[in-house]
Amino acid sequence: MHFKKRILLFVIIACGIHHGLASDTTITRQLLDRIASLQIKENGVFPKGSFASYRVYALNKDREKADINPFFTGLIAFTLNDIKKELAPTQQTLAQQIINNTLDVYPKFQNRKGRPTYNFWQTDTPKIFPNSGWLNMFDKSQALPDDLDDTVIMLLAMNADSATAKQIHALMQEFANNGQKQVHNTFKDYRNLGAYSTWFGKKMPVDFDVCVLANILYFVQVYNLEWTAADSASLHLIEKVLDEKKHVSAAAYVSPHYSKLPNILYHLSRLMAVKPIASLEKFRPMLIEDTKTALGNTDGFMEKVILSTSLLRWGVAPPVVSAHGAGSLEELVEEGQFSFFIANMASMLPDPLKEWMGGAGVGKFYYYCGAYNELLLLENLAWRQRRGL
Repeated sequence: MHFKKRILLFVIIACGIHHGLASDTTITRQLLDRIASLQIKENGVFPKGSFASYRVYALNKDREKADINPFFTGLIAFTLNDIKKELAPTQQTLAQQIINNTLDVYPKFQNRKGRPTYNFWQTDTPKIFPNSGWLNMFDKSQALPDDLDDTVIMLLAMNADSATAKQIHALMQEFANNGQKQVHNTFKDYRNLGAYSTWFGKKMPVDFDVCVLANILYFVQVYNLEWTAADSASLHLIEKVLDEKKHVSAAAYVSPHYSKLPNILYHLSRLMAVKPIASLEKFRPMLIEDTKTALGNTDGFMEKVILSTSLLRWGVAPPVVSAHGAGSLEELVEEGQFSFFIANMASMLPDPLKEWMGGAGVGKFYYYCGAYNELLLLENLAWRQRRGL
């Protein structure tokens, strides 16, 4: 098949036009092969077994910096674990090889005292914003604490045992919004909710992010952990955001680290796909309509992919969409405009500074990982197979 015809076939399958070829082993194998080829083979700028990721500053998008973190590597392994059963046996073998190759990466980001919590940046040699020149003079003094988001992603990526999951869940209870330490940069009627903060650090301000909360509750659901007051409060905060449509009107404010409506919808659909949460199910029709609207409002191919996956998780066949202007599969899927994660330093500031500086782009960095984009398309195909499309 001519290469450009293969590109068209990918676009058709990913966007819901084509029926009956989503399980084609050649297509999924090509995606897996590409992901495997992008996995780092030797230690260098990036650790062996990881996947390269890059950041650009919101106020200077012409300069791309290599960013050494476990975030996308963990997400790739975690997602491959989830979709392996939809793959053919030989593909499952390759997927497991990719997962196994990531396992030596995570210790570089583990808590320095051996606790099974994880940091966005290396802890064996503390860094902040790697390859930032003069900013790296502050690597030790300004190093960020471990965070709940990376921790649950790494534990899911490693298939951590239930005892470790219970240990970390118990530790998380110490890092919720409470009377001793209260959030100051969210809506006033959210400030008394005992939801989880993003950070494990006791010196860090309490910080709410609905995508982080969705990931924590996903972890709780997958490991069948006993729900705590902080879990229930986190769910209540998500419900309030949805009830007040803040995920649409104030996406960057309620999710400072993921920032966009498509990213929020993707996270909520992933949580709701584990097993039903009754109080979230009433929002399913609204979320489906929000996702369809978002699909109609974006020209970004990767945003279309994650919105399509969100609909599939909610049991809805995605509408027909289109993609334009790609000369190759890599150009289409690995385009650098899609940012799944945003480092937002302003998120830790109290209001009104959080809103002012965040809106202006001060301290905001957009993150990109080509291998993760490939994985997101592979995940979409797996969900199409689950739904028989």
